[in-house]
Amino acid sequence: MQMYALRCAAEENCLSRSAYGPAVRDIDFRVLLRFPQKVKNQGTSDFLPVKPRYQWDWHSCHQHYHSMDAFSNYDLLDAGSGRRVAEGHKASFCLEDTSCDAGFRRRYACTSHTQGLSPGCHDIYAANIDCQWIDVTDVPPGNYILKVTVNPNFYVLESDFTNNIVRCDIIYTGVYVQTRNCRVTRG
Repeated sequence: MQMYALRCAAEENCLSRSAYGPAVRDIDFRVLLRFPQKVKNQGTSDFLPVKPRYQWDWHSCHQHYHSMDAFSNYDLLDAGSGRRVAEGHKASFCLEDTSCDAGFRRRYACTSHTQGLSPGCHDIYAANIDCQWIDVTDVPPGNYILKVTVNPNFYVLESDFTNNIVRCDIIYTGVYVQTRNCRVTRG
């Protein structure tokens, strides 16, 4: 994707360091590893932003509020060494009950007044949303692990933090990505 289309994402520091250099131009391209994310509240209480709504951050470029600074962290790890080779993050901008399991009802919608995730409900971030990626422009082809961590700083109290990390095996050819073996892990 060209830099001119990534201005809002750049404001939110969603690109790798090399995207912020003085020689980077609007016509330069970045390579993005995009992926969807579905987060389910498996607990018995609402998953709510830590900050009260009057402290939510307005982002004029995207025209929405961020209710949490760090909703998810994304790490691309070298499959052999486990070393982080690239990273990304997602601030929550629309924490809502996108869908719910049978027997549960949606209570939260994406508004500037209320955000949250009800028990038994899911929040879905599509792969085409800004910052729902890792900038892999500087990453060579190889075998990697995509590590997605929800509530990475443990700011939102939960009954179980052991189900907040998903790891997927990634084969990156430099042109396309093959993903397999996604699983919930403890760390």
